Amino acid sequence: MLQLELTYVQEDPAHDPEIEAINREAFGPGRFTRAAYRIREGGPHDRSLSFVALHGGIVIGSVRMTHVRIGTTPALLLGPLAVRPEWKNRGIGRALMRQAMEAARLAGHKLVVLVGDEPYYGPFGFRKVEPGRILMPAPVDPNRLLACELSPRALENVSGLVRHADRA
Repeated sequence: MLQLELTYVQEDPAHDPEIEAINREAFGPGRFTRAAYRIREGGPHDRSLSFVALHGGIVIGSVRMTHVRIGTTPALLLGPLAVRPEWKNRGIGRALMRQAMEAARLAGHKLVVLVGDEPYYGPFGFRKVEPGRILMPAPVDPNRLLACELSPRALENVSGLVRHADRA
């Protein structure tokens, strides 16, 4: 059986067109109305904490991190995380998650939030946020608003609206 070699690297501006194609394929035009997208419109994501999976130099998966504030507390917003359909269920998304979360931890970040499914993100330390505690700029299913503390008690006393750090 042919072994396929994948590489995981920090995102580069040259990857942007392929990442946009993956996100378009994964999330469709509805992505522009989602709460997380509205936050990301506020400014750039952090390329030093964003990664791609490459096969033969072609981007097949991507994860991004964006600096946000929750009330007055600095945090990161993870996402989008997307893998091309033909590459799903091979551990690529999980590998991208591990890389992004470790990079955030090593950079000294304390808290990461996202909108997603707890069964998928739970193994990375994400848990449901108490309803009404963290507010998104558009409606979000409260069961899908998750947070991961990269340092103990990082979520303690955190509340408020999530917005891009550049608009804080």
